[in-house]
Amino acid sequence: MENHEERLIRLEELTFFQEERLEALNAALTAQQRQLDAVEQQLAEAVDMLRALRGQMELLKAGAPGSVEELPPHYMPERY
Repeated sequence: MENHEERLIRLEELTFFQEERLEALNAALTAQQRQLDAVEQQLAEAVDMLRALRGQMELLKAGAPGSVEELPPHYMPERY
């Protein structure tokens, strides 16, 4: 049977290595969270752009002034 001092030293070593692992895991988790936050921000921006594009497409479908189907005043089809 080990004496108490050896057991205490072993427990201290285990605690030290567990703390090191926890710190490494925390650092990795923090980095992952930063990446997720950035991706969420990009996704939100992309959704906003898609909504804006959908709105523009709806205006074009409705035949709003300035639509693609309306030719500009300087357009001359005989040149093309």
